[in-house]
Amino acid sequence: MKWRHRVGTGALALFVLGGALMMRAEAAVEVGAEAPDFTLTDVLGNEHSLSDFRGQFVVLEWVNHGCPFVVKFYRPGEMQRLQKEYTERGVIWLTICSSREGEQGYYTKEEAARISEEKGAHHTAYLYDEPGDVGRLFGARVTPHMFVIDPDGILIYQGAIDSIRSTRSADIERADNYVVMALEQAMAGEDVQIPVTQPYGCSVKY
Repeated sequence: MKWRHRVGTGALALFVLGGALMMRAEAAVEVGAEAPDFTLTDVLGNEHSLSDFRGQFVVLEWVNHGCPFVVKFYRPGEMQRLQKEYTERGVIWLTICSSREGEQGYYTKEEAARISEEKGAHHTAYLYDEPGDVGRLFGARVTPHMFVIDPDGILIYQGAIDSIRSTRSADIERADNYVVMALEQAMAGEDVQIPVTQPYGCSVKY
């Protein structure tokens, strides 16, 4: 089945409002363009290439477990819940750490594997991006910075995980989750109504 990239007619209004035009201009990869391929190694030493997952939806999640905006989603288990729900539905979920050695969020492979197990993570893989080449390739600026790629390899969403810019876990329930919205709309063959948002979080520690 051939997937088509879909961006809703409301996208133009989104770009005009809320400073999103600036975000679009700064983006390293444009929504509607093919996501650049990359190869990274996971905590077990296995290599994963984005192109390996052609034919499946892919979520890229930039992570730094020392960042309070990341803690907001991991502490109550919300990020893990999303990972589990969507990987069980065939979505590939790649958690990527671009923190440089010695900076906040950097862990050895053994430490990262232990932390992922302790937190009950359900990602497809936890990938190392040190010295940050893939993060710069995608223009990942904060943690969590989220990207959704469709089965044809087209970027269909990039930006914040949700609509409330805070570190409070209590805000999750009240927020609109943009990643969920993009996945559900695209998986149903519908237009992605909000393809770009302004990401929020801690700066990626390149």
